[in-house]
Amino acid sequence: MRITIRASSRWVTRLARRRFEFALSRFGHRVRSLVVRVTDVNGPRGGIDKRCRVTVQLQGTNRTVVIDDVDANAAVAVDRAADRTARTVARAIEAASGWRALQRA
Repeated sequence: MRITIRASSRWVTRLARRRFEFALSRFGHRVRSLVVRVTDVNGPRGGIDKRCRVTVQLQGTNRTVVIDDVDANAAVAVDRAADRTARTVARAIEAASGWRALQRA
């Protein structure tokens, strides 16, 4: 699994790497690449503007999973995005393997 993380600060980068490695560790062989971008949408103006956008390319399929989460706190946005990504990747892998089973039958 190739992981790319783009964030404005080191602590957010470290947090995102640790959180996504843990969340997707059971799918490591099924995930081709993971790109995480944490941005401040409004800049220094404040508000609910920390965006965490996740793009996952799955191995063996042409499926791409995209998750987008926004919160006032970057850590909260990263945590929620990691949880949602793990659930969505699990469903996508299950759907792909179920489809293959139907094709073989």
